[in-house]
Amino acid sequence: MAVRRAPSSTYADSSSNGVDVIRVATALSESSSIHSDTLSLYQLTREMSRMELDPVTSVEDLQHVRRVVGPTQSPQSHGEEGLFFCDGRRKVDYVLVYHQRRHSSVRSPGSTADRLSVVSNGNFAVTVGSDAAAAAGRGGGIPGREAAIIGEVLVEIGGGGEDAAESSDREMQLIRQEFEANLREAGLEIERDRESKTHGPGFTRLHAPWPVLCREAEFLKIKVPTKTSYELKEESGFSASMSTVWRKLNQPFQPKVPHQDHGRTKLLSHCFSRDKLHLYNLTSKDTFFDNATRGRIVYEILRRTVCVRTCQTIGISTLIAKGVYDSAFPLHDGDFQVMGHCEERSDRQLLHEEWARYSAFYKYQPIDLVRKYFGEKIGLYFAWLGVYTQLLIPASIVGIIVFGYGVATVDTNIPSLEMCDERLNFTMCPLCDGACDFWHLSTACGTARASHLFDNPATVFFAIFMSLWAVLFLEHWKRRQISLSFSWDLTGIEEDEEHPRPRYETILLQKRQRKQNNKKKTKKKKNEPDKQRDGTVTGKDRWRQKLLSAMAAGIPVAKEKLTWKDRLSGYCINVSGILFMFGLTFSAVFGVIIYRITVSALMAMSPDPETKSNVRVTVTATAVIINLVVILILDEIYGAVAVWLTELEIPKTETNFEERLILKAFLLKFMNAYAPIFYVAFFKGRFAGRPGNYVYVFNDYRMEECAPGGCLIELCIQLSIIMLGKQLIQNNIFEIGIPKLKKLVRALKDKGRAQDEKEEERSRPPKQWNLDYALVPFEGLTPEYMEMIIQFGFVSLFVASFPLAPVFALLNNVIEIRLDAKKFVTELRRPVAARTKDIGIWYNILSGMGKFSVIINAFVISFTSDFIPRLVYQYMYSQSGTMHGFIDHTLSYFNVSNFKPGTAPHSSELGDIAFCRYKDYREPPWSAEAYTFSKQYWCVLAARLAFVILFQNLVMFLSLLVAWVIPDVPKTIVEQLKREKKLLVDVFLREEKEKFQLIQSIFAKDTTHLPTGHPLLPGQGCPEPGRYSTLPPGFSQGLAGDAGGGQKVRCRAASFSQFSRQTPPSPRNENETSRHTAV
Repeated sequence: MAVRRAPSSTYADSSSNGVDVIRVATALSESSSIHSDTLSLYQLTREMSRMELDPVTSVEDLQHVRRVVGPTQSPQSHGEEGLFFCDGRRKVDYVLVYHQRRHSSVRSPGSTADRLSVVSNGNFAVTVGSDAAAAAGRGGGIPGREAAIIGEVLVEIGGGGEDAAESSDREMQLIRQEFEANLREAGLEIERDRESKTHGPGFTRLHAPWPVLCREAEFLKIKVPTKTSYELKEESGFSASMSTVWRKLNQPFQPKVPHQDHGRTKLLSHCFSRDKLHLYNLTSKDTFFDNATRGRIVYEILRRTVCVRTCQTIGISTLIAKGVYDSAFPLHDGDFQVMGHCEERSDRQLLHEEWARYSAFYKYQPIDLVRKYFGEKIGLYFAWLGVYTQLLIPASIVGIIVFGYGVATVDTNIPSLEMCDERLNFTMCPLCDGACDFWHLSTACGTARASHLFDNPATVFFAIFMSLWAVLFLEHWKRRQISLSFSWDLTGIEEDEEHPRPRYETILLQKRQRKQNNKKKTKKKKNEPDKQRDGTVTGKDRWRQKLLSAMAAGIPVAKEKLTWKDRLSGYCINVSGILFMFGLTFSAVFGVIIYRITVSALMAMSPDPETKSNVRVTVTATAVIINLVVILILDEIYGAVAVWLTELEIPKTETNFEERLILKAFLLKFMNAYAPIFYVAFFKGRFAGRPGNYVYVFNDYRMEECAPGGCLIELCIQLSIIMLGKQLIQNNIFEIGIPKLKKLVRALKDKGRAQDEKEEERSRPPKQWNLDYALVPFEGLTPEYMEMIIQFGFVSLFVASFPLAPVFALLNNVIEIRLDAKKFVTELRRPVAARTKDIGIWYNILSGMGKFSVIINAFVISFTSDFIPRLVYQYMYSQSGTMHGFIDHTLSYFNVSNFKPGTAPHSSELGDIAFCRYKDYREPPWSAEAYTFSKQYWCVLAARLAFVILFQNLVMFLSLLVAWVIPDVPKTIVEQLKREKKLLVDVFLREEKEKFQLIQSIFAKDTTHLPTGHPLLPGQGCPEPGRYSTLPPGFSQGLAGDAGGGQKVRCRAASFSQFSRQTPPSPRNENETSRHTAV
């Protein structure tokens, strides 16, 4: 409770100034295992009006009420660093931060109001009115509106007059007091600031002593190394020599981190148990559990600690959501910068020196140290990012080779030479109606040559290679993940039980209260007591109502949960919201299309010849930049919308919330990033029509067409600018600029503080919790994974159009690793070390994108590039079997007399033109079926569809073959797992044997002290055989004593704790000796 009994004075002395109300309520959280006696709570609430209370009037008084753990001795040197309690011995494992507001006035003790709000769960009798009236006789009366509330107990304890903000702060203080009292009951030690603050952040430090660490480590099944070690299997022969050479070559790239290379010895690990402390290498209780593990243990206690008397909550996350605490976090290991000459550096300093520097870009990551400091979840992310970056190296090399092949063959490419040959004199149809003139195909020579750099026969090979590369990447990551799980002792871990999210509990509480109100209304007539004429309840009926309430409290309440009906409105909003976002994305793409069409028409009507000649390049470049800006803006909007939509679904746990958020955010951002690229790849130019029958937008503007060299070059430009722009602006500038901007905002806020506070802070060095509180809170790995997944899509989905995508991705990731490392080490608060076996749903997304990339690349090669039309021409229509005449074969004829009125050029610099050419497979105007699709069109279409089917099945077959050939679990890991199991069995059997030998020696010693001829009583010596005997019969041959060849009995193995117990002087009966071994 948040009130204390006054030792000498009563609260009634200060009640003359007014009336204060304590609102007492009790309610049980769904996730809580605490079941209070409702009748006792009812009696407690009735007696609170008679309590003598000492009101807490100010923050200074609260400091006296709170318990400050730790002696007042001067701190040691390391305690001054802010990592220990004031005694300099106990570590600060966790910090709770709360905010104290500055109030306009300081209240007098007489005007203090202590308000304890505990909402009833409906089990109290409706006797509030009478009890409140009785209390009113002592305190001065209760307003009728307050006394009329059913299910609440109103108790008057003093004067009122405080404002709403001050009342809210008082309630938060009471909640914190109860929560921290429960933390002390759980075994944690608490230290608070000795000086009192009237406003600003307040810090509560938590320390977990050794018994609490042992209890929670056993509960959480944390694996710790034992004293037993074994040698790993060494390689022999050629593989051993190659491994030695490889290690020597890699030596300059290894970080200078101790214990990075474990050598050939591995310690055997086992789940922690308090009964097996002698098996562990326990040199110091202070360092046996590292800081990350200690923080995780304290967080587990904070997560399940309940607060049911002042508010119905469970866990620190709910209290932070309610505003009781501002934040909660474990501390970093001191400063990340090395001050002076320090022989022994902390883990944070090692990470900053060897991992979080851009100068260390060429080194491997110290993954084991990252996992030790930040936990397995963050360690797996950086391990995955490292594997992905390493495998981009061969993809980049192959991409450079493919691009180099295009550069080397551009001067010998026959289609490009034909397009650039002015002697062939291909007169093309106008690009727009009226204002545009006829033009020669040779003017598009530069576009044709650039298109060959990316659209060449090597592109098909590269597309197949990248599809297999995606499979190899996933298979390699699975093996690497299992190797890390083995070395990090993650094999066989179980999923931790999660508590419900704060919003889920709030909605569930509202549902429960609605049900209780409905039940009260339906049963009101049945259980309503007789009342007198003045409306008061008679004594007999009042006791009857108390009895009914007590009986109702004994009925077990069924566990409630939210059903699909409760979430139906959220689901409907989710579907409609996602569809609306898709429509917004398509509208943005369509808007850019309109921009392309209008600007192209306006520039084509310009009298400047340079403007006319650069229409296509200018329009394409500016449209892509507009697309990039729209994508960056919508990305931020979609991220916030995804969080809002996920909250409407009311997921129960944080894992469910994270998975649903990831799916929504990925779906929205995927569509946002790739919608413009999909349009250029598969839709642009396919619905433009033909001369004389064009498709118009808004009846004025023609649909845009592809460049003479094809749409692949435009797809390459679109992909490269969006990919590089997102990586440069969103992934790097935003990640660097936004934290700097937040620091600047905090600095501007600090300038507004009082001058005396600044001088006070300068006079004393800041503690570590002050420094960490100024850092940015850790908000999860979803943004980090998301940007890499989108990049993986750029690398794999449309790689056939841009072979240099892996190169730019590799350069970005080399910087990204160090940027993320610097952010985690220097700019973010230390996250709780979360334990996980894999990267979760991200692997499924990667696998799905890898399969989807096969289909996309097949369609890009077939329908976007000219690879299939060239093959068809060369092997079906070419008379010489070469590519000579390919350009003429792909161009159709159009009679200019067939132009619609007003669409023909107003004037032409090329003279009188009878026929113009356009790129399509259609019948000539002199044919009986003029302007219809020709036979060549259908042949090319059939070949394209056949290639899609062949390419897809071939790559899928090769992918399955690669996945089947490469096992998921390395053979060495399988052998080591079997060996560890065997060694664990040997260790436990050896321990049982030692226990048995100790028991045998003690029994033998006891039997030698017995008098001659004195038989063993039933309660002495070895117990009778039964189901409590655990040793085999062979071990008990010598334990029967001299019982004259009687029945031989067995003794069960006992734990060492049993030998410390004293044997009672009186002999036990037979039933007792069947369950306990008397020693």
